[in-house]
Amino acid sequence: MKHLRRPARRGWLVAHIAVSVSWLGLTLGLLALGITACTTDSPAMTEAAYRAMKVFGDWLVVPIALVSLGTGVVLSLGTRWGLARHHWVWVKFWLTLVTLCLSAFSLRPEINGAVTAGVPDISLVAAPVVSSSAYFFMTAVSVLKPWGLTSRGRKHRAQERKAVDAASARPTI
Repeated sequence: MKHLRRPARRGWLVAHIAVSVSWLGLTLGLLALGITACTTDSPAMTEAAYRAMKVFGDWLVVPIALVSLGTGVVLSLGTRWGLARHHWVWVKFWLTLVTLCLSAFSLRPEINGAVTAGVPDISLVAAPVVSSSAYFFMTAVSVLKPWGLTSRGRKHRAQERKAVDAASARPTI
C-alpha cells in the first residue's frame, strides 16, 4: 500500500485516536456500572446498571472496537510504521483483535446473562478492569514505541538501504 498523504494520514489519525479514546471511555463507563451493580443494596439499581450495560454492549462496544481496529490497520499500512515492521504496532494489532473478540463473544453474553439473572456478577467488574488496562497499555505503547523492529521490519529496512545505496552509486551524466 502506498503511504498516505499528510492530510489523509492526519484525518485517519484523528479518527483512530477519537475512536480509541471512545472505546476506553466506554469501558470505564461499563466499569462504573459494574461496580454500581455489585455494591448497591438495591435490586432495582442492580437491574438498572445491568440494563444500561446491555445498551452499551449491544450498540456501542463492537462497532467502536471495529472502527478502532480498522483505522489502526489503515494507519499502519499507510505509514512508515507498517503492520508487522515494528513490535509495538504488531502487539497493538493483536491486543486490539483479542479485546474485540472477547468483547463480542464473552462480555456481551455475560451482560445479557446478568440482565436476565438480576444478581450482582463480579465478572462484570473484572472484564472492564482487564480491558481498560489493555487500552491504557496500548496507549502507552503508542506513545513510547518500544521494542524496535521485527525481523520483517529489519529485512524491509535493509532492502530500502540497498535501493538507496544502488541509486546513489549510479554515475551521473
